[in-house]
Amino acid sequence: MRDVRIRLATRADAERMRTVYAPYVQDTAISFEYDVPSAEEFGLRVERTLRRYPWLLVEDEGGDCLGYAYASPLIDRRAYDWVCEVSLYVRQDVRGRGLGRRLYSELADVLASQGVVTLYACVAVPREEDDRLTEASLRFHERVGFRVIGRFERSGFKFGTWYDMVWMERGIQEHPRPPRPFVPLPELRACGGPALS
Repeated sequence: MRDVRIRLATRADAERMRTVYAPYVQDTAISFEYDVPSAEEFGLRVERTLRRYPWLLVEDEGGDCLGYAYASPLIDRRAYDWVCEVSLYVRQDVRGRGLGRRLYSELADVLASQGVVTLYACVAVPREEDDRLTEASLRFHERVGFRVIGRFERSGFKFGTWYDMVWMERGIQEHPRPPRPFVPLPELRACGGPALS
């Protein structure tokens, strides 16, 4: 898709991104949340994330939010500073147009500049495909370089069905020894980091 812009999200974008996310909560088992977070809660999530990691938004030339991607701690311990979990949601009517791939590519670039070496994704998968969940997300992650490293069987219950969850992994740079210090996003931007508006 041409004529789109990827930029850092702000708390002010919360309602637009919440609109993208809501159908994933209400109509699918892609998200294991039961209730759509309020705009206030969504804004707090964005704000908390940006203290350490990027939260990227893609919008069209008219300013409509088409999707977003962000990183979060895998586990909140210092030894995990160089790895993180990533999440991605694209508006359902524009899926399959390369936006998810572009978001993940930009996200990986920023995270690599922060010192992150490995990305993890937690992906819901059906035991048998149904109208709430297919293997499309799993296949997408495989196409962008992730590989399955573990499966938690029947770990999520939603819409009267038990769903599995797989952990997927993608290396984005070498594992130096010792690693260079992780640089939180605000510090990276202060010293001339990624040129994301």
